[in-house]
Amino acid sequence: MKRLIVNADDFGLHTEVNKAVIKGYQAGCIRSTSLMPTGAAVEEACELARKNPGLGVGIHLTLVAERPLLPPDKVPTLVGADGKLFRSHVEFIKNFCLGKIDKEQLYAECDAQISKAVSLGLNITHIDSHQHLHVLPGVAAICRDLARKYGVTKMRFPGEGYGFIGGYPTKLFRFLARCGLTLCADMARYKSKCYNIGMPSHFFGMLAGGNMQEEYFMNILRSLPDGVSEIMVHPGADNKALDSCYDWQYHWEDELATVISPQVMRYIKDNDIKLISFKELLNE
Repeated sequence: MKRLIVNADDFGLHTEVNKAVIKGYQAGCIRSTSLMPTGAAVEEACELARKNPGLGVGIHLTLVAERPLLPPDKVPTLVGADGKLFRSHVEFIKNFCLGKIDKEQLYAECDAQISKAVSLGLNITHIDSHQHLHVLPGVAAICRDLARKYGVTKMRFPGEGYGFIGGYPTKLFRFLARCGLTLCADMARYKSKCYNIGMPSHFFGMLAGGNMQEEYFMNILRSLPDGVSEIMVHPGADNKALDSCYDWQYHWEDELATVISPQVMRYIKDNDIKLISFKELLNE
């Protein structure tokens, strides 16, 4: 049997992302989303989630590109001179591997982010992270400890198959980076079993991340294996508004169109693919 989690990242980042996530849930195949606690529209996102209780909401730990929840002087090794978190995952990983990031500060910031989501009335279904940093060795251990603290028993496994392309015209550097991420994800899965943390068996959306057009989504659906798979998407309702705030070069509106596409919904129905959220995920 094929079960599928279509998870929308960055819920709470911006009101136009919030609109898209809810539309993708109400009119499309989204059944799960990940809340960015540092986002400017996080309170709105939580209100929308409470009005749509069937939508599973996880925590999207954010360690780059935004401001920390804790005061910068409480987490000085996580921020730059401007008081913001490191601009990119590359900068974070470099500092982390060089031992320049204090793990107690890292734990405290992640703890604060989960605590905020809980304080806003959400029942957290799973843990994942912006730029997938939650599977980085060392960071993964912190996330497992926090999962136990908050009673969260599910986590994203961002391990797209080493040989999977899905028709996406990827560049060599992105392909190699994806392979490195899959290796980290495999190690995180192995250790998470000791914590009784469940993860989907398969993951898709890394190579096409930010550009999950209908063509690539359909290619994934046609090659979907048995078991539980997650497809990561980044829908948004207004390219112009979002691009004015973020230089990520995401195809926000195209991804929204994909998750509400009649062709996508028809294929899912005709091929008996069961849409679920992390709430329904058994510990795999």
